[in-house]
Amino acid sequence: MTVVPSQTPGPGADGAATVPATRAAASAGAGTDPGSASASRKFLARATLVTASLSIAGSLLGLVRDQSLARLFGAGSDTDAFLVAWTVPELAATLLIEDGLALVLIPAFSLALARRARGAPGDPVRALVAATLPRLCLAFAAVAALVAGTAPYVVQVLAPGLPDPRLAVDCTRLTAISLLAFGLAGYCSAALRAHRRFFAPAAIYVAYNTGIVAAMFLLGGRWGVRSAAVGVAVGGCLMVAVQLPSLWRQLTSPTPAADGPGAGPGVEERPMRLALIAAVLLFALCRQSQVLVERFLASSLPSGAISHLNYAQKVAQIPMTLSLMVCTVTFPVVARALADGDTERARSRVERDLVLASCVVLLGMSAVIACAPQMIELLFQRGAFTADDTVATADVMRVYALGLLGQTLVGALVRSYFSAGRPSWYPVGVMAAGIAVTSLIGAVTVRPWGVAGIAAANAFGITATAALLLAGLRTSRSAGPHSVTVRVRQVLAELSRPVLATIAATVAGAFVASRLQSPVAGLAAGCLTVTAVFVPLAWALGAQGFPSALRSVRTVKRRLTHGRFR
Repeated sequence: MTVVPSQTPGPGADGAATVPATRAAASAGAGTDPGSASASRKFLARATLVTASLSIAGSLLGLVRDQSLARLFGAGSDTDAFLVAWTVPELAATLLIEDGLALVLIPAFSLALARRARGAPGDPVRALVAATLPRLCLAFAAVAALVAGTAPYVVQVLAPGLPDPRLAVDCTRLTAISLLAFGLAGYCSAALRAHRRFFAPAAIYVAYNTGIVAAMFLLGGRWGVRSAAVGVAVGGCLMVAVQLPSLWRQLTSPTPAADGPGAGPGVEERPMRLALIAAVLLFALCRQSQVLVERFLASSLPSGAISHLNYAQKVAQIPMTLSLMVCTVTFPVVARALADGDTERARSRVERDLVLASCVVLLGMSAVIACAPQMIELLFQRGAFTADDTVATADVMRVYALGLLGQTLVGALVRSYFSAGRPSWYPVGVMAAGIAVTSLIGAVTVRPWGVAGIAAANAFGITATAALLLAGLRTSRSAGPHSVTVRVRQVLAELSRPVLATIAATVAGAFVASRLQSPVAGLAAGCLTVTAVFVPLAWALGAQGFPSALRSVRTVKRRLTHGRFR
């Protein structure tokens, strides 16, 4: 549940090297100098800035959404019922927006764009839309109708321990509308990102959370927690609305001039395979089934357990969401590099992204663990959300945060398996094994440890999955001409440095935060301490994520000083 900077070309003295003009132009995207590798870095830095700004805004609105839910409805049985119904849209978001359609469609659109650039007859991009969009719309609508019609059975499967499932059934029927909207939003997002258009896709969660918050305050007094379910449906429609104008412009604009016959090797047409779609969707379904396992186990615990787990996850996952912006922007770059046959550039890009994303999430993880009580008290303790709820949620959040590095690595690594637009069943098998581990450990620990046992099972299972996914990309394995491999030992060595800094920063931050009575002062002092310890220590240990981040910041700063975003 569950989605920047760096250079496109292969490594050199400063991590970048010049590539042929055609490839540089393809990777840089619109509005850059086609013959310059630095143009690609500037474009990615601009895309990073836009994506980061809107992602942060969406995350902040997500906090406002959760604060509003806690204030209006607390952490009791009504909120539990809504969260069970919300499981369906969360699953759909992963399948249709984050890890599902994106992993299928971005490589497909990247290939169509590469074929267009090589002078393929007609317009391969418009042909792809005509062949896929109508069928997908029918499929999305059918699934939405099926979920609405079978809502009582869906609730029974998701949370058999609910004492009164009627409210959850009503909310499930209302949120079912979002399945069609999420499908369309995911399609628009994938198409725009493949075209190197990141503004509208990055704005979708701003629109989504705005719809939920508005519906709760406008309708909460009359409809209770059902208003939040209405907001999910409204927010889904807004996700489509913010992207349609930009996608329409891309599809209706005149086809750009194609490169000449000697621009590079031809790119063969590869129809979208059913095996690829099945592999991607099964992986996304397995990954999102973590939530299903958690809520299934928590439904047998006292009232409020599902709510405590939900609030803890939503706050703890913010660092992971921000760290995966790296892969959100660069996934189309990797896909286009593989479409061009440049596997070295793809490998270099993936390795840098893994280290940079890990540095970001580990810094956030330190702050979450060190300052969990202060965060939860400051964010949620008001209205129907009590001090006991704060203690329970903070304890769960600290355990859950132990799996954030694994969550980030899984999100980053899986893109490498599907970036060539070819089916791969290894990620599905690995993710299924991770879910089996999570389920087994959760079933054993839920009675003695309660919700903390569920969170510990999640952290262990996703970390094991990340390790297996990384091992599957080792350079020693047999790889085709359009596959990504990574140097596993080098990546692990790079990751060990910020991990050591994380341990020291977490201990120091927790000590400082616990010394202050005020949650505001404790949170501020704890976060400052975490940053003051983590950054210089990771730098001293030689973590490579920081030089890459600083190069991107300098690129953005120069762009802001000497020009403007296009």
